This record gives sequence, structure tokens and C-alpha cells, in this order.
Amino acid sequence: MGRIMSSREFNQNPSEAKRAAEDGPVIVTDRGEPAFVLLRYDTYQRLSGEQGGSIVELLRQGDAGADFDFEPPRIGDIARPAVLD
Repeated sequence: MGRIMSSREFNQNPSEAKRAAEDGPVIVTDRGEPAFVLLRYDTYQRLSGEQGGSIVELLRQGDAGADFDFEPPRIGDIARPAVLD
């Protein structure tokens, strides 16, 4: 887990908060309740998915050395309307 800091501690020593964020997230509390999280930008990118692109981009196999071919079935071939009596 990371470190917990009050908003007062954070405001008095932001450099200490940044140093602590090198080791993991810093949770900043407001009146004793978690309110904000300080973390490294590269960690944020990894957690938010910004770095690797969308799931479609990750699964796309545009190069000639693709491992397999995949043709998903059309929705009309697998979905049937419900029969109501």
C-alpha cells in the first residue's frame, strides 16, 4: 500500500509527498477521509490504459506474421429472436 497524508501535511510539504509517490500511491485525506491520490504519471498511464491503446488496438494483428486467423460469427448467425407463446 502507499502512504497516507492529511491535506495539511500535503500542503506543508509537497516535496515529501512527491518523494513518497516514488514508492507507491500517496492517499491525501480531507477531514480524515481519503480524498485524493498522488501517483507517478507513468503509473497513472498504465492504470488508465492510455499507454497501450484500446482493447481493439491491442488485439489487432495487422502484420504479416499474425499467429492465427479469426473470423467472428455474424450476430444474425448466432442470435435468434425469442419465441413467445
